[in-house]
Amino acid sequence: MILCSPGDTSAFTSVEGRILQVQKNYFQNREFSFTLKDDIYVRYQSFSTQTELEKEMQKMNPYKIDIGAIYSHRPNQHNTVKSGTFQALEKELVFDIDMTDYDDVRSCCSAADICCKCWTLMTIAIHILDRALREDFGFQHLLWVYSGRRGVHCWVCDEAARKLSVAARSAVAEYLSLVKGGEETLKKVVLTDPIHPFIRESLAVVERYFPRYALQEQDILGRKESVDKVLALMPEDVRKELQQDFQNEKKPENRWKLVKEQANRKQGTAKRGQYFEKEIMLQYCYPRLDVNVSKGVNHLLKSPFSVHPKTGRISVPMDLKELETFDPFAVPTISQICEELDRPRTEEEKSEDTKEKENEKDAAERRKIRDYKRTSLAKYVKYFDQFLEKMARSWKGELLKKSDLQKDF
Repeated sequence: MILCSPGDTSAFTSVEGRILQVQKNYFQNREFSFTLKDDIYVRYQSFSTQTELEKEMQKMNPYKIDIGAIYSHRPNQHNTVKSGTFQALEKELVFDIDMTDYDDVRSCCSAADICCKCWTLMTIAIHILDRALREDFGFQHLLWVYSGRRGVHCWVCDEAARKLSVAARSAVAEYLSLVKGGEETLKKVVLTDPIHPFIRESLAVVERYFPRYALQEQDILGRKESVDKVLALMPEDVRKELQQDFQNEKKPENRWKLVKEQANRKQGTAKRGQYFEKEIMLQYCYPRLDVNVSKGVNHLLKSPFSVHPKTGRISVPMDLKELETFDPFAVPTISQICEELDRPRTEEEKSEDTKEKENEKDAAERRKIRDYKRTSLAKYVKYFDQFLEKMARSWKGELLKKSDLQKDF
């Protein structure tokens, strides 16, 4: 994650020489939180160097590591500073999408359980939110991460995103939120005329997945209980007519055609409920955000590459080019990584070891770096490195632009 910020021109020296220096206190003022055995929660940890962080991790052996905000003071000194002066200054804009929030629209699983059928919901969510954050808000540096169990996280790492106020974060989260209301709310999506362009873009994604996910895999128009739930989301006159039509038509796909025919008759009437079939699709497929995670600057989120304590799966970055084939059950587990590291070295690796013995300088570090390449984590680390390299190139470009502007004056 972004542990240091090269976003401010005051943090640089010798732009012409392309020497990048970050704010000295950026890493030191970043909060880390450790969850230890028996759910012991240790907040407001901070470290002077990466080495110090590594040593503390080895010493405390946390079950989970969360990353927090950049504060005005060292987080581990928060009890020693004057009251009211310890404040969260900036943090990546984050989104947390949890499968448990979809329990009312999935029949294959519930609670923390997931399967390949309902995982489609995460695929839809990523497509919709990634497009909106890039095209509607102009953000470029988005890292999508599998949580290790039942959901996904998004880290928006642009400098502009990191410096957003609580009010601005809330505005972004509300803009992206369509499904509203708790368990007692039957109809969670209500559209008004005209439909906002963002919603139309989102519907284009949902419409691609709705037939397979909702009609086939969740069978929402097959079983009576599910059919009744769908009919309850429609205007009363439409509901009564479709109840009769469904007596003669049992196939879910054909029943949905009847729903759309009724919707076409309704549209253009300027009445509430004229978009009921679109509301149904969005209620069953649209991303469900934990907006409180996104709103707060001081909110914690699990670090990428953490090991989930319940599943043993590693929280890995996701390559959106391979989103359609991403399998949450195929990501590396901690036991798998240990087994891979314990395997005998290949002849090629032994040859590398021999070369390193001839030049011991930095040999241990190079061996450590190469070790992960022997495991299933290699491709995920490579993707993460590419993400960081892209940000570095972007920052360097911004630096040069600012430098050229200064020269003009």
